[in-house]
Amino acid sequence: MALAQTLSVALIGVRGQLVEIEADVSGGALPGLSFTGLADTTVVEARDRIRAAMTNSGIGWPNTRITLALLPADVRKYGSRFDLAMAMALIAAAGQLPAEPLAGVVWLAELGLDGRLRPIRGVLPAVAAARDAGVRRVVVAAGNAAEAALVPDLDVRAAHDLGGLVAWLRGDGAAPPVAQPAGGCDGTTGPDLADVAGQPLAKRALEIAAAGAHHLYFIGVPGSGKTMLAERLPGLLPPLDDTAALEVTAIHSVAGQLLPSSGLIRRAPFQAPHHTASLASLVGGGSGLARPGAISLAHRGVLFTDEAPEFSAHALDALRQPLESGQVVLHRSAGPVTYPAAFQLVLAANPCPCAAKEGDCVCPPAVRRRYLQRLSGPLLDRVDLHIRVDAVEHAALFDTAELRETSTDVAVRVAVARAAAQERWAGRWRVNAEVPGSALRKGRYALPRQVLRPAETYLQRGQLSVRGLDRIIRLAWTIADLSGLAVPDAGAVNEALFLRTGGTSAWAA
Repeated sequence: MALAQTLSVALIGVRGQLVEIEADVSGGALPGLSFTGLADTTVVEARDRIRAAMTNSGIGWPNTRITLALLPADVRKYGSRFDLAMAMALIAAAGQLPAEPLAGVVWLAELGLDGRLRPIRGVLPAVAAARDAGVRRVVVAAGNAAEAALVPDLDVRAAHDLGGLVAWLRGDGAAPPVAQPAGGCDGTTGPDLADVAGQPLAKRALEIAAAGAHHLYFIGVPGSGKTMLAERLPGLLPPLDDTAALEVTAIHSVAGQLLPSSGLIRRAPFQAPHHTASLASLVGGGSGLARPGAISLAHRGVLFTDEAPEFSAHALDALRQPLESGQVVLHRSAGPVTYPAAFQLVLAANPCPCAAKEGDCVCPPAVRRRYLQRLSGPLLDRVDLHIRVDAVEHAALFDTAELRETSTDVAVRVAVARAAAQERWAGRWRVNAEVPGSALRKGRYALPRQVLRPAETYLQRGQLSVRGLDRIIRLAWTIADLSGLAVPDAGAVNEALFLRTGGTSAWAA
């Protein structure tokens, strides 16, 4: 009997867990290959891929009883990411490789029938988990090299085929090259705010939303620029820092949306699902290992729902819990999977289902009311800014575009405001939208009652919920940061109240 052991990584959401793979080759038994350790169908099918890859790479297949154990045995194993690790353990157990050099190495790749190593999804979080577990060397497919190399303080090797790896470990071939990260970011800047004609109120709301990470609701006639405004919000947000960039890149890696040459994602992501999107595509799901949905792909960025009333009511209401917690928990029979989902929500809606131009709509008031009430009160109550976007004035269409503020101009003010907020909250919260209401209504940051009196009047009339009051106070702090004020004054509170309640006729203030 011969035994060998290698390492790989299983993914549960964006969290990796080290998996030990043991191969046992026993004599005196009927030939066959069996698995233990809650291996799914894709893992079990690896027996044919491994056999063909070894044979086509000139490596003998042991015609005896083989057992592959994936430990810990009570953790479900999904996907083809274990192919290479299982093949290396089997080859060593069969006596065709020394077992010692394999034990402390993580192997991550899918095997082709010809022995080539194929890239897999989720390499970045898997390699990060290996490093955190104390592993010093990881071998990945060449197609995953740039992504895996984003994890520092680790020896990452990029291999092309199984035969080359075996030759290296036997001392007959060159070592796989050290993986190198892709050079910098993609350099894209996105659309410019200067392209939007007119709409001073909407642009002001967009700047405030960017400065404080507030959610935004645009309602207005078709062609007024709602989509153009939403698409320009990521360009106003600061570049992602190292921690946020790793989080965002890991999510896109698990979703299989990173190009082979991609580096860290530094620009705030933008997701705009179609209004026919299913609940699973928005929040995540799928058979086996649940994949991230649009809200997780928009983590640290913007989720834009155009024609929001056309979305499924269940899908939109499913956003309520992630808006509060910044994460989504998907419960499956194999256990819960958690994905980050700290996104900014931008809703856009026409005032009626016919989407006619202003003055041409013939929809009765009851029809218009039912249409807008497809957006539930609890969902709108979680949106900070409610802005009516009217048709662009003709004069604004023909003004000098060079005189309009660019995204770069506004982004500078946003960065200054965010820096002020970070200094004030001293690491407890990043942006004003994250500060809990209890910290704003009591203690050192509580505003004077006379400053809050207009908002309290709305609260007493039932036109504003307690959650709405907290959001007005957060907006006021953001407005103060943009204005260079140490503390919000009455003007900041009044502007916040108008942007919350005066921009639309929504009944859920």
